[in-house]
Formats: sequence, structure tokens, C-alpha cells
Amino acid sequence: MNGAIAENGSGRPRVAVVTGGSGGIGGAVARRLAADGTAVVVHYAGSAAKAEAIVESITAAGGTAVAHSGDIAEPAEMTELFDAAEARFGGIDVVVNTAGIMLLAPLAEMELADFDRMHRVNVRGTFVVSRLAARRLRPGGSLINFSTSVTRLQQSGYGGYAATKGAVEAMTLILARELRGRDVTVNAVAPGPTATPLFIEGKSEELIAKIAAAAPLERLGTPQDIAEAVAFLAGPGGRWINGQVLFSNGGIA
Repeated sequence: MNGAIAENGSGRPRVAVVTGGSGGIGGAVARRLAADGTAVVVHYAGSAAKAEAIVESITAAGGTAVAHSGDIAEPAEMTELFDAAEARFGGIDVVVNTAGIMLLAPLAEMELADFDRMHRVNVRGTFVVSRLAARRLRPGGSLINFSTSVTRLQQSGYGGYAATKGAVEAMTLILARELRGRDVTVNAVAPGPTATPLFIEGKSEELIAKIAAAAPLERLGTPQDIAEAVAFLAGPGGRWINGQVLFSNGGIA
């Protein structure tokens, strides 16, 4: 940690809610924001041990963090999360919505239940959290949703997943315009292939190497790469970036 305390426009410490904070990218985002002095609420759905490990790593480094569970697609549970964050820290300045799932199959072979499951988490979940963020973020705040570079790559097998993230982009860009006058930015980050356990699982070394070579930088992204993009959008340097999709993918698309 750098020891500095991130403050909002009122001089109060900044507070962030990171959904999916127990995941590879979500955990990196939580740690990166905490490194800037932001108090972080690490949301998780089913990985309490992983979320607590993220909290412990942040507090061990001198930061402030707490874990909180909840179903991202259930308004009552996400309202409880936001209520808890406000009760603990006095308000919310940053919401980073990393929670999401990816189920792959050609469209002709995809089970409707799998598509519905992705839609519930990726689209409905983003809607639920974005609506709360729109109502509760303090002036000077930021909402950062998550899309994917696959929306531009048109890769076989990713149609159902990319469709959910296209919906996320549409909601994000329109919400940015709807919050005119609130001094709240709304953007999306669209990662490319990123070396998380979820990405690596089930892939051969040969396939991973092929995917890595596709980017001009000839490597996979890291969760830390994505966290830096989020920290930029959430920080003072990103205040003039609004209603945009930031592709963090090493030039792959």
C-alpha cells in the first residue's frame, strides 16, 4: 500500500464496492483500489474463504476491507450489501461490477438453461447493481461494469456469452447519459484473454500459447493489468472518461 488515503470531494475517505471480489480479476481490483487508500467491500456469491483471503491480504498491507455475500441478481440482497457498505463507511464512491459467468457452446448447441443462467448473472445482475449505483453513488463517483473483448472478436462458441456482454455495454453507455448533472462517471472495461484460473482451466498449454500469441504484445493479460484500467477509471485521472468501453487486451482487438 502506498499509505495515501483516497478522499472524495468532501474530504471523506473513498469507498468502493467490488462485486465478484473473490475472483481472479475482482480480487486484483479490490487490492489495487485498496492500494490507493480506498476502503473496499469485497462481494462474493459462494466463495467466502476466497473473499476473506482477499480481505486479509488488504488489511495485512495496511488497507481497509470487509467481505459481504449476496446474489448479484437479487435486488434485496444487493440492497442489503449497499446498506451495509453505507452503514460501515458512510457512503459509496466507486462500484466495480466484475461478477459474471461464461458458458461456451455454439449457438445451435447451447442449452437454453445455460443461456438463461448467463443472462441472469451477467445482464440482470449488472442491471440490479447499476440501478443501485445510479441511486447511491456520491458526487465524484464512478460505476465500472465489465464487458469483454469477445464482442469484437466474433469467436465461435462465444455467441451466447458475447450477447450478454453486448447488453452490458448498452446499459452502461446509456446510463452514463442518464446521469447527466450527477458528477458520476459510468464506463465499462472489456478485458481480452486474461490469465485467471477460470481461463486456464481445461485448456492445453498449446492452446494457451496460441491465444497469447494472438496479441501484438504476445502474452496473456494479467488480473493486475485489468485492475490498473479499473483504477484509472475510478481515480482522478479518469474523471473526463465517461460513457466509454475501455478495451484492456494488449491490442488483440
